[in-house]
Amino acid sequence: MTSSRLGLRLAACLLNASEARRKDIVERIARAALYDKNGHQRPETTVLNIFSDYDYNRSVITIAATIDQLGSSVTSACVEGFKCIDLCQHEGIHPCLGAIDLVPIYPLSHVGLEECGQVAQDIAEKVATCVPGCSVFLFGYADEQAKKSLVEKRKSLGWFRKKSEIDLKELKNDLGTTPCRSYGITGFGASPYVMNCNVTLATQDLAAGRKIAIAIRSSNEGGLEGVQAMAFQHNGQIEIACNVESFRETQDANAASEAYKYISYCICGEMFSYVSPMHIEARIRALALKQGINTAGTALVGFTAEECKRLAEHAISHRIGEFWKKRSSVSM
Repeated sequence: MTSSRLGLRLAACLLNASEARRKDIVERIARAALYDKNGHQRPETTVLNIFSDYDYNRSVITIAATIDQLGSSVTSACVEGFKCIDLCQHEGIHPCLGAIDLVPIYPLSHVGLEECGQVAQDIAEKVATCVPGCSVFLFGYADEQAKKSLVEKRKSLGWFRKKSEIDLKELKNDLGTTPCRSYGITGFGASPYVMNCNVTLATQDLAAGRKIAIAIRSSNEGGLEGVQAMAFQHNGQIEIACNVESFRETQDANAASEAYKYISYCICGEMFSYVSPMHIEARIRALALKQGINTAGTALVGFTAEECKRLAEHAISHRIGEFWKKRSSVSM
């Protein structure tokens, strides 16, 4: 029986931890979401995926749960992460400002954005209390005052700059203490689902990669709606790392005429869309070929919104907590 039939109200957290080179630490954080202090499994929580990248030294842990359980699960994972990760010792090519860098909450089934925002805010307050010395900024539907997006908040904090250029003591936080070097500052927020899609270029030309990343950003004319992109040197090639944000569907004629480029889904009766990974790959390939560069592959970091919902329904209804370990052997 699926969670849809049971009427479970599901949400997900794609927790971004600044650690990928110590697998045991990453899995300790994941298991902290699944088990309480007495070692009892939380029956309405599952970890669907762990994506770790050595060069980035960053892991994305996909935690899915009922909305009533997600707060406790994610809080436990964050507390464990702060115990295990010292940002002073962190080295990696991906930008970060926190040992636990990002804690976004996304609705999956029968849950609204405002409720996810309240859950994200509650988690932030609990973590700030449980981990003395940690610092928090809020974004999206957890930012009650301005509902500033993650990109806006990150720009204001200098997240896109080199860590060596940032004075943590000058960063403006929303909760907790002045950011310290060990914990840094962590973003907690809520928004429609954000997918991560990375496209590799068969080149070592970082300038060419940055040119392509700029061209596809939604903030630039001709860019892809909802797409944020950065270019990195990665495994001897260049990777275009894309955050693909969902956006509310409109009746715009131009958008309708290009509907094949988008994937749609529903949140509490409201339709949202995001640019399809295939279209992102095609656009990057076209831009790369203009510079005489081929693409060398595309990878999703986790799942699309639909996949995340479907897998969460299956894992929770069958009480499969450590789904990331058992996915290949699970019959669905």
